[in-house]
Amino acid sequence: MTPAVNAAKRAKLAYTLHEYAHNPDSASYGEEAAALLGQDPIRVFKTLLVAIEGDQKKLAVAIVPVIGQLNLKAMASALNVKKVIMAEAHAAERSTGYIVGGISPLGQKKKLPTVIDVTAKEFSTIFFSAGRRGLELEMSAGDLATLTLACFVEIGR
Repeated sequence: MTPAVNAAKRAKLAYTLHEYAHNPDSASYGEEAAALLGQDPIRVFKTLLVAIEGDQKKLAVAIVPVIGQLNLKAMASALNVKKVIMAEAHAAERSTGYIVGGISPLGQKKKLPTVIDVTAKEFSTIFFSAGRRGLELEMSAGDLATLTLACFVEIGR
């Protein structure tokens, strides 16, 4: 299994693992997951990495609905920094140990500051990458926040 699934198992919190046949030509990994799992895309979240003050070695994690976008100003404010930019793919992959499209907020190589969009609290459970394309974890947003030491802030738009 992936480091994300192993982290969920070790935590002994309730979760469900969902697998689907990923299409490598898919334009949006998250929207593909929502469609193939029969879920409302507002309940499926993507894991994005940002570079604090533009430094590709100082990263943070943003978790937002797949149908929305990350508000970079709101994310910077949540992290109490002047600005953030999207992390480069190779920096995100090196830091997390996952490939783009399969980056999970759980089981990353390094603990990074993590912010979850506040809309996640509206659902009993949310879906997010389990560490590879075609594999999603479902758990409560509160449990995800506990495992990642995340806070909830309005960072999506």
